[in-house]
Amino acid sequence: MINGAARYTRIAVVLHWLIAIFIFGMFFLGWYMTDLPKEAPKQMAYDLFDWGIYTWQSAEAISPRNFYFNLHKSFGITIFALIALRILWRITHRPPALLSAYKAWEKKLANGTHHLLYLLMVAVPLTGLIMSAYSKYGVKWFGLNFIPGTDNKPVRDFFESSHELIGIVILVVIAIHVAGALKHKFIDKDETLKRMSLH
Repeated sequence: MINGAARYTRIAVVLHWLIAIFIFGMFFLGWYMTDLPKEAPKQMAYDLFDWGIYTWQSAEAISPRNFYFNLHKSFGITIFALIALRILWRITHRPPALLSAYKAWEKKLANGTHHLLYLLMVAVPLTGLIMSAYSKYGVKWFGLNFIPGTDNKPVRDFFESSHELIGIVILVVIAIHVAGALKHKFIDKDETLKRMSLH
C-alpha cells in the first residue's frame, strides 16, 4: 500500500530513533568493553561505566569484561528484534515518496543509503550473534541462556573480523545519512527532517 502522507508513521519514527540510539550506544559499549582487562576481580554489582547513575545487579559474580560483553550481546539481540520489526513495518507500510525538490542524484543516493543501512543493520548483529555462538561462552540474554557456545575458534575469529569490518562500514554509511539530513535541514531548508519527527 502506497503511503500518500507527507510524514512517516508514528511507529516508523519511534523505531527509527530507538534503533539509532541503540546503535550509537552499542558502539560506545563495544569500544568501552574491549579495553577492559581479561583478568580482573569478579563482582555482582556494577556501577555502569562508573558514572554513578545506575548500579546493575548481576545474578552471579563475573569479571567486568564478561559483564560488559554479556550486556553487549543482550542489547544486540534486543536491537536485532527491533530491526526485524522495523523491516516488517517497512514492508507492510510504504514510506512517503521522496520530496519532489530532490535532484535525481539525491534520490538515488537516498534510496541506496537506506537499502544499504537496512542490510548493514541486519549484518552487524547477525555476525555478532554467530561469532558468539562459536565462542566458548555462547550467548546469554540478560542472564538467560540463549545459544550455547561451540568453542570453534577459526569460525569465531572469521565472524569477529566480519563483525568489526561491517561495524566500520555502517558507521561510514550512517555518517553519510546524517550529513544528508543536515544538508536538507540547514542548506536546502526543506521538510526532510520533519517527516521523521513525532510533531
